[in-house]
Amino acid sequence: MFKISNKWSTLLILCALGFTSDYREDPFNTKNGGLFLPEGFEATVVVDSLPGRARHIAVNDNGDIYVKARFADKGESVIALRDTNKDGRADIIKTFGGAAKERAYGTAMRIYNGYLYFSSELVVYRYKLTPGDLVPQSKEEVILTDDHAHGMHEHIAKPVTFDDKGNMYVPFGANSNACQEQNRTPGSKGMDPCSILEDHGGIWKFDANKQGQLQKDGVKFATGLRSVVGMDWNFEDNNLYALQHGRDDLLRLWPQLYNGWQSAMLPSEEFLRVKQGSDAGWPYCYYDQMLKQKVLNPEYGGDGKIVGRCGVYEKPIIGFPGHWAPNDLLFYRGNQLPEHYKNGAFIAFHGSTNRAPYPQSSYFIGFVPFKNGQVAGEYEVFADGFTGIDPVVNVSDAVYRPMGIAMGPDGSIYIAETEKGKIWKVTYKGSKAKFNKAALAKMEKRKLLSHIRTPDIVKDNLDKDKPVAGGKVYSVYCTACHQRNGMGDSQRFPPLGGSEWVTGDKDRLIKVLLKGLEGPIEVKGQSYNNVMPQHSFLKDEEISEVLTHIRSNFGNNAGPVTTEEVAKLRGSEGTTN
Repeated sequence: MFKISNKWSTLLILCALGFTSDYREDPFNTKNGGLFLPEGFEATVVVDSLPGRARHIAVNDNGDIYVKARFADKGESVIALRDTNKDGRADIIKTFGGAAKERAYGTAMRIYNGYLYFSSELVVYRYKLTPGDLVPQSKEEVILTDDHAHGMHEHIAKPVTFDDKGNMYVPFGANSNACQEQNRTPGSKGMDPCSILEDHGGIWKFDANKQGQLQKDGVKFATGLRSVVGMDWNFEDNNLYALQHGRDDLLRLWPQLYNGWQSAMLPSEEFLRVKQGSDAGWPYCYYDQMLKQKVLNPEYGGDGKIVGRCGVYEKPIIGFPGHWAPNDLLFYRGNQLPEHYKNGAFIAFHGSTNRAPYPQSSYFIGFVPFKNGQVAGEYEVFADGFTGIDPVVNVSDAVYRPMGIAMGPDGSIYIAETEKGKIWKVTYKGSKAKFNKAALAKMEKRKLLSHIRTPDIVKDNLDKDKPVAGGKVYSVYCTACHQRNGMGDSQRFPPLGGSEWVTGDKDRLIKVLLKGLEGPIEVKGQSYNNVMPQHSFLKDEEISEVLTHIRSNFGNNAGPVTTEEVAKLRGSEGTTN
């Protein structure tokens, strides 16, 4: 519980925002590197921060740790760590690998048959590991290259996993939200059939040992998967499992059909058992975890209830709430943890960005128990405390965001996060014979914290009983990506505060809203490569209002944008409203 003597400011903030809960706990923890863990577990901080930050990780048989840098220059894609004095902390840190400067979506780090595999946005590399050497002495090999022309760099991560027959599985994410004719544009219909599914929106199978492969050299293993970042092969039932990120923007694109609460909760993030030929139904359908069924997307005539063609598609084994961003998956095969965790699935929930006007959600390590290859219970909170704050109003408020999970040679669990590159090693110190569900009771209560629990439709609305910051236009159309504080998410969506794109040339800024923007750009010295959809459907005065707002807020102090300036450029660009 909060201590009244030193928590008045936090309580006042919570009351002002209207948050209610039967359970509140200080989000900070002085033990276990700040983490909250089930009874009997302890965490050691391996490294406090890494210059390239961190995404996925792998641990070698000798305990060496390999980290996929979140941001990397040439030759620095892999961060290698070694603990030489056995105190639990890395005292040697080196970088190597990768052929070009990489952006945020570079991911994947796996050790398979003595090789270290990792990826950038477009390339899967590997090195033959040299026994005893932290940095491999072998030549870097290119196993797979994504040779498509990517105008829009959405969902372009290249996670990898392997079966026991020498096959490598790689998703090719869909460069679209829901295969709209005009991507992320209100009212735009979906293409039917969706041509994107020919070579994206699915998982392909490749030879793990063959160099120089392109997508055409692989076999399409599964389809209807919009974006997969976390996946793993379960050797207990010999099946591939994947975590699908659901589509976005139900409120922004279809306000006549969905309210803010529905847009925050839907669609589900799907935990899928994927077999050869599986079709998960994207873009035609999404899974509603509350209705426990797939329903038709509004781009294809749905209204949130119509099932239509969706009954034939693969259902998830679990449907998590919307926008939780499950970014890594590990089936536990070790013996260090209690029997409860054997063959179960650890999931890293990286945290939502687009739940406005409700708090951002997840930011924890979850666990799903399995028995005989089947889910054996509800999901559990295994590790929490990453955010350092509750509620999470803006994604940039979260101190840490969990991303990578790996198992060490002793059966311990390693966790990496993206914001600072912090890594924890989690071990079990209690009596395995005495471990039972009572040990999980305290962690179960954490589901009542606002960054995990289902928000109250009225009390948890951040805009309740107060004017919306920046007006309704900013709240509906901008906060999902750029956040209420205008700081973006530090990875996919750039900040508006202090941005030269905002405070600089007004004509350029107006054109971004009228025509959209895609391809690599640089904001405040950091590269971004996502899609900014066009907003020409807004009226001239609405564009004037929202641009004037962002040019005079978030620490900016630039002049207004007039309705006349918008109208003049709209006419010259040939756009209509």
